[in-house]
Amino acid sequence: MKLTWLGHSCFLLEHDDYRIVMDPYKGVPGYPPLSVKANGVYCSHAHADHNATELVGRLTGRKNPFNVRTVKTFHDDSDGAERGENTIHIFGAGDITIAHMGDLGHHLTLEQIEAIGPLTVMLIPVGGVYTIDAVGAKSACMALRPRCVIPMHYRHPPYGLPNIAELDPFLKLWPKTSVHRLDGPSLDITTDLSGVYVPRFASDT
Repeated sequence: MKLTWLGHSCFLLEHDDYRIVMDPYKGVPGYPPLSVKANGVYCSHAHADHNATELVGRLTGRKNPFNVRTVKTFHDDSDGAERGENTIHIFGAGDITIAHMGDLGHHLTLEQIEAIGPLTVMLIPVGGVYTIDAVGAKSACMALRPRCVIPMHYRHPPYGLPNIAELDPFLKLWPKTSVHRLDGPSLDITTDLSGVYVPRFASDT
């Protein structure tokens, strides 16, 4: 199984010749136009920087190897009154379970934590303003205890929304030995992963 960061909160997940794109974006400052093909597309909510499904070319003829579950949350800490609902998508195949947290905007409830369940990989927003911030993201990680954490939805100049935080405040909350900076945008997903993994945006490789 292979996971590739396409920028912002968008990832490509590949397994058994089946391709899934999560939260395709458009209009995010700095990032080039998204160009990707996939069999399936999943969006956490209806904002343009997370649901640009028209930019994903569709592939057919393959059966989805993933068990897909959803958990309803909110885009803010006011039960959705400010920015609406947010859907967490959980993809399972074999011994691997991956959760894309979307634009989570609040602390998870015990019921939500139980519904999400054990995770191999957690894709978590860390930039604040529109989502939980670094401290909120670390709290969510401690609650769910995934084997692998991959941060998303942060600014890394010249890429990203100009008013959200960069990555360092989140990384400073972890022991240095648990942070792994990748040489490229992709990571092979196995049950042996442990710690925080930071993909490198493809245009910087």
